[in-house]
Amino acid sequence: MGGGGKIPYPKHVWSPAGGWYAQPGNWKGNTAVVGLVLASIVGMAWSVSAQREHRDKMPEQGRFFPSRYWSREIREHEAKLKQQQQQQQQGQ
Repeated sequence: MGGGGKIPYPKHVWSPAGGWYAQPGNWKGNTAVVGLVLASIVGMAWSVSAQREHRDKMPEQGRFFPSRYWSREIREHEAKLKQQQQQQQQGQ
């Protein structure tokens, strides 16, 4: 009884994603594609977050504050302060 001989298969199974034969020939390309897709999703989320960011209290002048480089509201506030300072200096 039986359906033929024994089918050869590996004894060791490594399988977060690939099962018994987890070494596709184009793994480098697949990794690059997944990396680019992930980077683009993170970039889009970052952009939406920066556009929607709102601050009730602006950061203090001269203090390190990373989001001042990408937050539109903070950049506009600092440009307005700079313009006011220049007008005050010209008025004196």
